[in-house]
Amino acid sequence: MPFHVSFYRFPDLLYVMQPGNMTFRDTAILIFANSAEEEISRKKSIHESKLFEELTSHTLRTVKKTGLPFYHFSEKEQQGASFGERFANAIQSIYDKGFDNVIAIGNDSPQLKSSHLLEVYRQLQKGKIVLGPSSDGGFYVMGLHRSKFSAELFIRLPWQQFGLFRKILGVLHNLGSSIHLLPWLHDIDSVEDINQLLEHHKEIPFAIVRILNRLRVGKRRLSLKKVVFRSQSFPAFHYNKGSPFLNL
Repeated sequence: MPFHVSFYRFPDLLYVMQPGNMTFRDTAILIFANSAEEEISRKKSIHESKLFEELTSHTLRTVKKTGLPFYHFSEKEQQGASFGERFANAIQSIYDKGFDNVIAIGNDSPQLKSSHLLEVYRQLQKGKIVLGPSSDGGFYVMGLHRSKFSAELFIRLPWQQFGLFRKILGVLHNLGSSIHLLPWLHDIDSVEDINQLLEHHKEIPFAIVRILNRLRVGKRRLSLKKVVFRSQSFPAFHYNKGSPFLNL
């Protein structure tokens, strides 16, 4: 089977993706995200528990809007010695519940919208693997059918390293998989990410923008009077043109 990558064009999903008109029995969302206390201990450059609490709240609200069943795995539910083992075990546990597809996300991408997740669902129904690349070289969402999942392969991937996305694409290429890519989004792993995210503040909930603005380093803070968050708007997404992965 030839390797194929298609790109997200951000259609108006509302005409076909209304939860009341669909059955989601084959697909569940996995929120793989630690508690605020655990995030602070791991991301030592950001000492703001309120930020991580708001990120998790935003993620939960976004997921609930899809109508898809979901499961939140914090450090209390995760099992395994390494990140790869914990993530692989969490994914497998969703399959073990009887679902054919898993949509895996974290809580550190405040640009994530429910429309992204519904697009993942739609592409999974077409038999595709879905990835949403992030600017740190990883991904913010992955949609995967159980037939494409290998815990052994997952554990061996270079998790939490810059080359993760490139490595995953290579593995899927070797498997002859059809892949659908969503837009590049930014996530929060360090203080350096905050300035980058604030350049896209109109795509982020106001409560998160306010915290990020307070944590901003080396630049003038935004005038929050000018920030208006419209939950129903669908702004254009900005691609990270400096990423080497755009030349795959």
